[in-house]
Amino acid sequence: MSVDDHEAQSLVAVARAVRTRGLKGEIAADLLTDFPERFDGLDRLIAVFPSGERKVVKLEDYWFQKDRVILKFAGYDNLESAGTLIGSELAVPESERVPLPDSSYYDWELEGCHVTTTSGASIGRVQSILRTGAAPVLVVRNKEGRESLVPLAQTIVTKIDTGANSIVIDPPEGLFDL
Repeated sequence: MSVDDHEAQSLVAVARAVRTRGLKGEIAADLLTDFPERFDGLDRLIAVFPSGERKVVKLEDYWFQKDRVILKFAGYDNLESAGTLIGSELAVPESERVPLPDSSYYDWELEGCHVTTTSGASIGRVQSILRTGAAPVLVVRNKEGRESLVPLAQTIVTKIDTGANSIVIDPPEGLFDL
């Protein structure tokens, strides 16, 4: 696929290039995926720079070192060339994301969803997901900027439709009184 083909696609970041490593153009990157095995069989990634520019890079090799992935890209054979990738997010097309089991969602699929109650009252939009020791928690912000925390529990969240960008909840009494 060309860079132009990737310009129109939604992407899923799998790593963030944080520094060069060694003298052969290797990159140390923070993992942004819960599926490190997803690098098996990957032959290219899309580097997304803070400016929004995208560039397809051919993956020659990778290995894990502590909590990071070390990446070697074709044509990036020294510190200077590899350094041009630092700060970029390395992504795959959304269509190539690792499939999740039914009733499981990526955080980015829930972020931006409009949350309403079973009676139709608007609560707001999901801003982020907090990971606590128990169930994840949706951080929902209303139009006035007030945040509400909604546990992502089956007893509260009755319907998630990522295609329609909506979540329906049946909040227990007092949930929004805090």
